[in-house]
Amino acid sequence: MAKLYVSFENGNPEQVIEFDPFLAPFHHDGEPGSILDILLGHGVELEHACGGNCACTTCHVIVTQGMTHLTENEEEEDDMLDKAPGLVSTSRLGCQAVMAEGEVKIRIPRHTINQQV
Repeated sequence: MAKLYVSFENGNPEQVIEFDPFLAPFHHDGEPGSILDILLGHGVELEHACGGNCACTTCHVIVTQGMTHLTENEEEEDDMLDKAPGLVSTSRLGCQAVMAEGEVKIRIPRHTINQQV
């Protein structure tokens, strides 16, 4: 089993999602087993204007713990993240960061910018 701890900069209460990563996909958006997939499949909303296709930054999350339990960034994700407001060294796109066993803590930023036209 794995755990994803989710905190929100907008003040919503923290949520903890316990799940079996081998049961992914949980939803139809983002990479199977991604943070976006896990959140949507467990009833937690995360904006994703492009449908989870790494074509915007609205699913930007900040990983506060457990980065080693996520797949590594690829160049396409890094290029998109350069456009995200509030970018930090542990920023990831929720649609691309696939989670394996372990515990990961993320913070969902208050603001996003939808640059998809």
